[in-house]
Parts: sequence; C-alpha cells; structure tokens
Amino acid sequence: MNINCKGTILNLDQPIVMGILNLNEDSFFKGSRIKNENQLIQKTQQMLEEGARIIDIGGMSSRPGAKIISEDEEADRVLPMLTALIKQFPDIIISIDTIRARIAERSLDLGASIINDISGFKYDPALPSICQRYNAPYILMHMKGEPENMQKQPSYKDVSLEVLDFFIQKIAALRKAYVNDIILDPGFGFGKTVDHNYTLLKQMQIFKILELPLLAGISRKSMITGVLNVPVDGALNGSTALHMIALQKGAKILRVHDVKEAMEVIKLFMAFESAN
Repeated sequence: MNINCKGTILNLDQPIVMGILNLNEDSFFKGSRIKNENQLIQKTQQMLEEGARIIDIGGMSSRPGAKIISEDEEADRVLPMLTALIKQFPDIIISIDTIRARIAERSLDLGASIINDISGFKYDPALPSICQRYNAPYILMHMKGEPENMQKQPSYKDVSLEVLDFFIQKIAALRKAYVNDIILDPGFGFGKTVDHNYTLLKQMQIFKILELPLLAGISRKSMITGVLNVPVDGALNGSTALHMIALQKGAKILRVHDVKEAMEVIKLFMAFESAN
C-alpha cells in the first residue's frame, strides 16, 4: 500500500486526503474552481494546512454533459498554474487530472507526480508508457461512455462485477507496460445512476482482492444531492457520511473538495478501528 511519488513514499496504511482544484469555470462545484494564480496558491496552502497529502488539479471539467476541450486549451489552463504551484510548494505531491499523454508528459516534466486519468487510457493509449517512463503512479478510473454522454441511461447487468472486470483487464495492460504504482477509482457518478453508485459503494470491498489502493471520489456528487434533494453547496454533510462508509469499505484515498472535514472523518475512523 505504498506508492512512490518521485521519491516521496506515500504510506497508505492510514487513509489520506486528495484535495480537488479545478482550473476551469464549469466544474460542477463552484467552490473548487480556481480563477487565478493567487487563488490557486491560497487554496493550496489552506488544503495543505488542513491535512491534504495530494493536490489534484485539472483543466477540463468532467461533469455530466461536459465536452472534451482541445489539447491547447487544456495546456494553457494547466501548465502555467502548475509551474506557479511547483515554484511556491516545491515538495508537494501534485496529481494531474488529464486524459492526454502529452499533457501528462509536460506536467510530469514540470514537477507533477501522479496521473489521474478518468478515461482508463481509452482516450489516449500512450498514457501508460508516459507513467512508466517517469515512474509515476497512475489512477485508473472506470467510466462508461464519455462525460458528454455518460449519464444518458447507463445500464449494467451487475455494476460491481463489470467494474471489477474492467479493472482486471486494465491492470493487466498497465503491468504489461511496466507501470509500477496503480490506484483504483470505481468512478462514482461516471456513467452510473444513483442506484449504481450506492451498489458500488456497498460492495466496494470486492475490489480489495486486487490488492491495490482504492480511491473514493464521492464528494458533493449527485448520489448525495439527488437523495437528499439539496444543491451542491448543501452536500457537505452527505459527503462526510458517505466518506465514512467508503473508509469502512476499504478506501485509502478520499478525493474531496473539503479537506478539513474529510480529515476529521479519517481521524474518527482511525479511532474506531483502533478501539478494543
């Protein structure tokens, strides 16, 4: 359960938090949107002080209905901000949320450590070779379809088994490409109904048989807002509740918008786990 981030070893025996920062103006939660360099530095500083071990940045929204932007537009959004972030915080672990090998390569050159690919290298098959070359951890996520169409009546015979089969096939390809560190993300909200999401969460422990770290990206998603009938801004309490369940089901990384609250969940979970 250790992952090597450019020589910094992250021990995942105890769960950690990944903080989300979006370098665009159309991500589904406006609180994660970064408009300028000063805001990026301030928000990163806050997340680090609150306990985030990884900062995840991306230039392209992957909310339902979002379209894939051009590579040039993504580069213009991500690379200057990444440069500023590395200059201010040279030792932090940064994950780049991208589906493109070229963006991944340029980001790793600048100082990023992890590649977070929602497409499972379906969009760009060259991504594993980039991770292998830089010895970068790769976050493998399941998504049915693409963001633009993924929520148009997704269907499964057995969502957990289909995601498990996807992981098995993709892990084999990543191992063949000599990618050392792989993190698994079931892809809550990516081509899944609310019922699919809760089935995946309830059965998430089945992925532990793959003996790889599990990431849960639940924060403020429609599986919370839809059930509670609240806006995204009102989904913090629901996120906290589901984060505790995710930890109990084996999640080692919580990808969140609200670092302080997620860290509190982990502390309570660890106290519960260590009790006699």
